[in-house]
Amino acid sequence: MKQEFIEDFKIHLKSEKNFSLHTIRAYCADVYTFLLWIGELNPLEIEPEKFSEYIHFISQINYTKTTIARKIASIRAFYKFLYQEELMEYNPADSISIPKQNKTLPHFLYEDEVENILRGIKIETPAGYRNRIILELLWVTGMRISELSSLNYENLNLEQNEIRVFGKGAKERIVLIPNKTKEALINYIENVSDLICKTTKSSSSPLFINYNGYRLQNQSIRKALKACLADIHFTKHVTPHVFRHSFATKMLENGADLRIVQELLGHSSIKNTQIYTHVSIQRLKDVYQTVHPHAN
Repeated sequence: MKQEFIEDFKIHLKSEKNFSLHTIRAYCADVYTFLLWIGELNPLEIEPEKFSEYIHFISQINYTKTTIARKIASIRAFYKFLYQEELMEYNPADSISIPKQNKTLPHFLYEDEVENILRGIKIETPAGYRNRIILELLWVTGMRISELSSLNYENLNLEQNEIRVFGKGAKERIVLIPNKTKEALINYIENVSDLICKTTKSSSSPLFINYNGYRLQNQSIRKALKACLADIHFTKHVTPHVFRHSFATKMLENGADLRIVQELLGHSSIKNTQIYTHVSIQRLKDVYQTVHPHAN
C-alpha cells in the first residue's frame, strides 16, 4: 500500500505539479524514508503528534536546515495529495510548520574571474570548445544547468538572439545572448558538434552532446568545469549555479530593473530575486571600505 501511494504521488508531482525530475526524486525519497520510520503504522491513520516526533528525530541527524525544510515540505505535499484524493477525512500534516532558514548571500564571481575561467578552457579540442560555449551561456544568460543541458535545436531563435528555456514547473521563458556568444554557438552547431559525434540535427535533437551522440548530462558539465578550474589553479569554489548568481549580480550592478532580472532568471517570486540586491549592496560596501580614505 505504501509503495502504491508513493507511485501515485510521483505521478501527481510530474503531471499536475510539473516538478523537475530531481525534485520528484527528492520528494519521493523523503516520503519513503518517513514511511519506513513509521514502520507498521498505517500512513492514513497518522496523528499530527507523529510528525512532531519525526521532525525531532531528523533534527538530531546532521542535516542542514535546508534539507530538513525540504523533508518537511515533502511530507506536507504527500499528505495534501492523500487528502485531495479523499483517502483521508482531514490532513494531519496541515499544522506542520517549516522552520525558518538562515538567509545566506549567494556566491558569485567578478567579471574578470569569469573571463579568466573561460580563457582557461582549451578550445582546440571539440569537447573543449563545447565546454567553453556551455559555460559562456551560463554566464551570459543566467540559465540553470538543467535548463541548459535540456536544450534542443528547436529552442534556438538565433536570428533574434533568443533561446527558449523551460524552467522549474515547465515554465517557459526567453533568455537573450549577445552577438559574440551567438557566433560562437553557430560555429559549434555548424562545425564542432559533428567532430564530437556526427548525428542528425532535427528540431528535437539535443543541442549539447557527448562522444556517443547522447545528451550531455549535468554531471558531465560539472566535471568539465571542475577540470578547467584545476587546470588554471582557480581557488574559489565554483559550481555551474555560481555563474547564474554572477549573471544576476552583474545585471543589477549595471542598473537592470529587478523585475527584468526576475523575468530573465525565471523566478516565480520577486523575493527570490531580491537576494541579489543584498549581494550588490555588500559588494559596494566592500569597495567603499577598501578605497575610501575615511572608511575605517
